[in-house]
Amino acid sequence: MDGILVSLFSYKAWANVQMHAALTKFDTQRYPDKFQAMLHTLDHVNVVDRIFKGHLIGAGAAGFTETNSEKTPDLSALRQIVSATDNWYLDFVSGLSPERLKQRVEFTFTDGDKGAMSCEEMLLHVITHGGYHRGCVGQILEDMGISSPPDSLTKFLHRHEPERRLHQE
Repeated sequence: MDGILVSLFSYKAWANVQMHAALTKFDTQRYPDKFQAMLHTLDHVNVVDRIFKGHLIGAGAAGFTETNSEKTPDLSALRQIVSATDNWYLDFVSGLSPERLKQRVEFTFTDGDKGAMSCEEMLLHVITHGGYHRGCVGQILEDMGISSPPDSLTKFLHRHEPERRLHQE
C-alpha cells in the first residue's frame, strides 16, 4: 500500500528520531527527574505501540500487562526498541490491503477489558497516541526553556519532499 498510512508512519519514525536526538543533548545530571519523566513517557508510547502490534498480528498484548515497561530502559536501549518497532509498522502498513484495513480485530486491553477496532482504527490510534505523548515531552522541554524538536507532519513532508514547499514569486 502506498498512501497516507505509509506517510504517517514514516513521519512517526522521523519524529521519534528527532525526539531521541534532542534527549541525547539533555542535561540529565542537572535535571534527572525531568529526564526520567520524559523517558518514562516515551517508553509508555513504545509499549502501547508494541501492544497494538501484538493485537494486529493476533499475539495478544505481546506479553505486556501494563502500558509501561517494568523497568524503563535507558535512552540508548529505548532508541533501538523504538526504531525496530517503527520499522515493523512501516513494513506492516506497506503491505496492507484495503480489506485488511477494514478487518475488525477483537482484543483485550491490559486492564482486562475487551475491545474491538478495525485494523485502520488501531493504526490511527498508534499515530495519534504517539503524537500526543511526544507533545507532552516537547512541552516539558519548552517549559525548561529548551526548544522542542520539530514534530509536525508539515515539517516532515517539506523536509522530505522540499518540492511541496511552494514559494511566492
